[in-house]
Amino acid sequence: MVENCKLGVMILGLVTFLSSGPAFAKVDREKLMTEAGVYGTFAVFRVDGAWWKLDKATRDPAAAEVKSLVQKYEDKVITDLYLLRGLSEQADFFVRVHATELLYTQNFLTDFMATTLGKYLTNTETYNGLTKKANYVPGFPDDLKAKLKTPPDPGPKPYAIVIPIRKSADWWLLDQEARTDLMKEHTEPTVAYLKTVKRKLYHSSGLDDFDFLTYFETAKLDDFNNLLIGLQQVEEYRYTEPFGRPLLLGTFRTLEELLNLLVR
Repeated sequence: MVENCKLGVMILGLVTFLSSGPAFAKVDREKLMTEAGVYGTFAVFRVDGAWWKLDKATRDPAAAEVKSLVQKYEDKVITDLYLLRGLSEQADFFVRVHATELLYTQNFLTDFMATTLGKYLTNTETYNGLTKKANYVPGFPDDLKAKLKTPPDPGPKPYAIVIPIRKSADWWLLDQEARTDLMKEHTEPTVAYLKTVKRKLYHSSGLDDFDFLTYFETAKLDDFNNLLIGLQQVEEYRYTEPFGRPLLLGTFRTLEELLNLLVR
């Protein structure tokens, strides 16, 4: 009897330890958003017309199912959602997923598309990339490196833009020093917009049919417009193959906000 009680206490203690351990904790968002070696995936979806014909009593449980799925993967991935509907005729929303292993992202998106809502979605585009340490900034002058540390203005930046970039073969044939000089010239016109346009770069060579994925957040689309025009006026742009399609322009939405739009 005593032995059975001891065994029961041991099992209870083990269950308590496991349920409170790192495997069941939410993934560290700050770490995944700032460290190198993190995979970023942008999955774009169009909602089938049949979804809107379902009654709300059917759509509400489908939304709850998606919420449960996101919670299930909180220890593996972080997700951000963006509404394209109204700004794009090609798709309705996209999901940005970050994870330390691309397998985690694949499992999450596979399960997402197997939900009731997912069965009414068409995955129109998927882009994959990897964050890395800066390749060229270490070779920049100290004054430029100091300017690049300018923090963005506080406050929400509701607009998100994603532009895949492909470089020409001539770019990769340049030596490191030549590319560093060109990227210094590329970086200088961006300094004026560091406060209003936040940027994140993903390396995609070998993971996708592009070399880079550039992600921007801003509350001032006019500044973003001027930034892009400035980047097209430097020598480095000659090594960039024409871009513009595909391009994603959307607005950030919480999970609750996006699901409410889909079930209303």
